[in-house]
Amino acid sequence: MLEFNFTPFPILETERLLLRRVDNNDVNEVFSMRSNAETMKYIPRPLVTNNEEALAHIALLDSGLEKNEAINWAITFKGENKLLGIIGFYRTKFEDFRSEIGYMLLSENHGKGIASEAVERALDYGFNEMNLHSIEAIIDPRNEESERVLLKNGFVKEGHIKENTFFNGEFLDSVIYSKIKKADL
Repeated sequence: MLEFNFTPFPILETERLLLRRVDNNDVNEVFSMRSNAETMKYIPRPLVTNNEEALAHIALLDSGLEKNEAINWAITFKGENKLLGIIGFYRTKFEDFRSEIGYMLLSENHGKGIASEAVERALDYGFNEMNLHSIEAIIDPRNEESERVLLKNGFVKEGHIKENTFFNGEFLDSVIYSKIKKADL
């Protein structure tokens, strides 16, 4: 069975990015991201309305980390500490060696290749350090930007599930993408 140990916290790097632990100093950026209706339009979760709710979200991320069940990183530029977005693994199916990847950026960071670069590095960590066999991403079918990030990183579409999520008075579809570990990773 799959087991994780995220102690010490793994700091990841890419050419431009540093992926570090999300902490309470990121509250303003987490609030900006999760209270923005445009940023959250494809994520069926309530908008945060104040800093206390943003801190509660950070605490939720910490809880998964402390239980070695989930890990999330703050995406930052190297040499800068400002959170650009969050990426991580959660909803792990330990018996199947499979986890779901999720990511979100502040709107001013869209279209700059940041998500693709962070996803590529997280995939490497997920397959080679966490020993995952497959990684899935579940997105709203209208989220074309996220679909492009996934396809660029070698994900394939597994299925389109009709009206499987009820949020804000409507039934929403989900699309599942996945990537399986190759022997050469």
